[in-house]
Amino acid sequence: MNKVIDPQSLGRRRFMKSVAAIAAVAACGQSSKDPLFRISLAQWSLHRRIFGSTWRETRKALGKEGYLKKLRTAPDEVLNGTLDPLDFPVVTRQEFGIDAVEYVNQFYLGKARDTAYLGELKNRADGEGVKSLLIMCDKEGDLGDPDPTARAQAIENHHQWVDAAAFLGCHSIRVNARSQGAWAEQMKLAADGLNRLATYADSVGINVIVENHGGLSSNGEWLVSVLRAGDHKRLGTLPDFGNFKISADEAYDNYQGIEELMPLALGVSAKSHGFGVDGSESNLDYRRLMKAVVDAGYRGYVGIEYEGADLSEHDGIMATKSLLERVRAELSET
Repeated sequence: MNKVIDPQSLGRRRFMKSVAAIAAVAACGQSSKDPLFRISLAQWSLHRRIFGSTWRETRKALGKEGYLKKLRTAPDEVLNGTLDPLDFPVVTRQEFGIDAVEYVNQFYLGKARDTAYLGELKNRADGEGVKSLLIMCDKEGDLGDPDPTARAQAIENHHQWVDAAAFLGCHSIRVNARSQGAWAEQMKLAADGLNRLATYADSVGINVIVENHGGLSSNGEWLVSVLRAGDHKRLGTLPDFGNFKISADEAYDNYQGIEELMPLALGVSAKSHGFGVDGSESNLDYRRLMKAVVDAGYRGYVGIEYEGADLSEHDGIMATKSLLERVRAELSET
């Protein structure tokens, strides 16, 4: 290590930090090479802490539309948990040691155009050195709705989240490719809605990425065909390790689906539910999945999305983080 540091030019504090950093690298034999992938946290991993313990009962009592109305107009009446959505970036850094977040729009319905609120969210993220990656968008209509008027409304409903993502410094919004009808018809309708939304998003530098999220979108072949037909540089995928259930009676192969979706991926969602005594995910081979991710050339963030019930949200997130770190270390050696 031949680098010479002038303490007079750096200042004593910077000088001591630089010496310590160089010594640590020399002692550990580390290099400055970027990791195979970085780890982020999806906000849904903390949905129970945000919604509160009685949120399912409240939603049932209010009905679907009544509950959504409350989320949009009086969120404090239904978000009864211990975590304020504004504090999500702070908790992500301080509790989990993670420096990037993926927001869920359900916790901010009615706030998409509230620049004062979004400004506070951005300030809290920036204050912790947390990067805002994307907003997961639901409850805004079907982008592949067979009704042209309803489809146009769904596209317009998503515009506010595109703008919010740009304001927060995200790279994408995550949407759903939901439609109705036969395979080819759904493909055509979803491709139309996605292309039109991506055209709007392009004006502010935001990507529109689609998750395998039920229905035909959980068929990797179909979703890839939709994005090819959508034919826009701003379109991509957000492969989710666990969301390959097409219907109650039909499932798609997780590993095949991930391999098919990864060439178009602009994000990855590491779904987890439970863990064995060795720390492995109970139902998913994370090493095989992450090898497919890395082999596709992906080097971005992989978002933890814990949905299990056996562990607390805190413990489930930490178990998923540890598993991803272990797999990353193993893959880095190959």
